[in-house]
Amino acid sequence: MADVPTDDGETTGTVTDDYFEQEYAVSAATAGEFLVELGEQLQSGDGDVTITGDDWDLPFAYGEPVELEIEFVGGPESELEIELELSAAGGESPPSLG
Repeated sequence: MADVPTDDGETTGTVTDDYFEQEYAVSAATAGEFLVELGEQLQSGDGDVTITGDDWDLPFAYGEPVELEIEFVGGPESELEIELELSAAGGESPPSLG
């Protein structure tokens, strides 16, 4: 399971439907640890990931392919954004570029 940092949210139990969003301000090392744990789940290739917070679990069965977006904005206020989007297993796949 990929464990997220301690949070102040009030969600408890397993998240399985509706809408859920949580944002964290953490050190780069903590973010890296989370991404490594999530990456190991993805590398296992079993099509399931679980993200865990203090009082909640979010299990998710995903399908291939996954969408990876990298966005960079240069200038005085440079920003790098990395987004991973997993679609539900059995869902419609986005078109492939290659």
